[in-house]
Amino acid sequence: MTTDKPVSEMSFEEALRALEDIVTRLERGDVPLEQSITLYETGAKLKKQCEERLNAAQMRVEAIRLSENGTPEGTEPFTA
Repeated sequence: MTTDKPVSEMSFEEALRALEDIVTRLERGDVPLEQSITLYETGAKLKKQCEERLNAAQMRVEAIRLSENGTPEGTEPFTA
Protein backbone atom coordinates (compact mmCIF):
# COMPACT_ATOMS: atom_id res chain seq x y z
CA MET A 1 0.00 0.00 0.00
CA THR A 2 1.55 3.25 -1.07
CA THR A 3 -0.07 6.53 -0.27
CA ASP A 4 0.89 10.16 -0.53
CA LYS A 5 -1.45 11.04 2.33
CA PRO A 6 0.41 12.49 5.33
CA VAL A 7 0.51 10.12 8.31
CA SER A 8 -1.26 12.70 10.48
CA GLU A 9 -4.28 12.63 8.14
CA MET A 10 -4.62 8.84 7.99
CA SER A 11 -7.35 6.99 9.80
CA PHE A 12 -6.27 4.32 12.27
CA GLU A 13 -7.10 1.62 9.72
CA GLU A 14 -5.12 3.31 6.93
CA ALA A 15 -2.10 3.79 9.18
CA LEU A 16 -2.24 0.20 10.39
CA ARG A 17 -2.43 -1.17 6.82
CA ALA A 18 0.49 1.04 5.74
CA LEU A 19 2.50 -0.09 8.77
CA GLU A 20 1.77 -3.76 8.00
CA ASP A 21 2.90 -3.19 4.41
CA ILE A 22 6.16 -1.63 5.57
CA VAL A 23 6.86 -4.48 7.99
CA THR A 24 6.25 -7.03 5.23
CA ARG A 25 8.59 -5.20 2.84
CA LEU A 26 11.34 -4.88 5.45
CA GLU A 27 11.00 -8.53 6.50
CA ARG A 28 11.47 -9.67 2.88
CA GLY A 29 14.90 -8.04 2.94
CA ASP A 30 14.92 -7.14 -0.74
CA VAL A 31 14.72 -3.37 -0.24
CA PRO A 32 17.91 -1.29 -0.77
CA LEU A 33 19.47 0.15 2.40
CA GLU A 34 18.47 3.78 1.82
CA GLN A 35 14.89 2.80 1.07
CA SER A 36 14.88 0.55 4.16
CA ILE A 37 15.87 3.51 6.32
CA THR A 38 13.11 5.65 4.82
CA LEU A 39 10.58 2.84 5.29
CA TYR A 40 11.68 2.38 8.90
CA GLU A 41 11.29 6.10 9.63
CA THR A 42 7.83 6.11 8.06
CA GLY A 43 6.95 2.98 10.03
CA ALA A 44 7.94 4.70 13.27
CA LYS A 45 5.63 7.63 12.44
CA LEU A 46 2.79 5.24 11.59
CA LYS A 47 3.30 3.32 14.84
CA LYS A 48 3.16 6.55 16.82
CA GLN A 49 -0.01 7.62 14.97
CA CYS A 50 -1.68 4.27 15.71
CA GLU A 51 -0.71 4.44 19.39
CA GLU A 52 -2.05 7.99 19.71
CA ARG A 53 -5.35 7.00 18.07
CA LEU A 54 -5.70 3.97 20.37
CA ASN A 55 -4.92 6.06 23.46
CA ALA A 56 -7.49 8.66 22.42
CA ALA A 57 -10.10 5.96 21.86
CA GLN A 58 -9.36 4.38 25.24
CA MET A 59 -9.84 7.72 26.97
CA ARG A 60 -13.29 8.03 25.38
CA VAL A 61 -14.48 4.65 26.59
CA GLU A 62 -16.76 4.79 29.58
CA ALA A 63 -17.43 2.05 32.07
CA ILE A 64 -21.01 1.37 33.18
CA ARG A 65 -21.41 1.99 36.89
CA LEU A 66 -23.71 -0.43 38.70
CA SER A 67 -25.77 0.25 41.81
CA GLU A 68 -25.60 -2.02 44.86
CA ASN A 69 -28.40 -4.19 43.48
CA GLY A 70 -26.59 -4.60 40.14
CA THR A 71 -28.65 -2.30 37.95
CA PRO A 72 -26.92 0.28 35.73
CA GLU A 73 -26.95 3.75 37.27
CA GLY A 74 -24.64 5.75 35.04
CA THR A 75 -21.19 5.80 33.56
CA GLU A 76 -17.71 6.76 34.69
CA PRO A 77 -14.42 7.26 32.83
CA PHE A 78 -12.56 4.10 31.89
CA THR A 79 -9.59 3.25 34.08
CA ALA A 80 -7.11 0.53 33.18
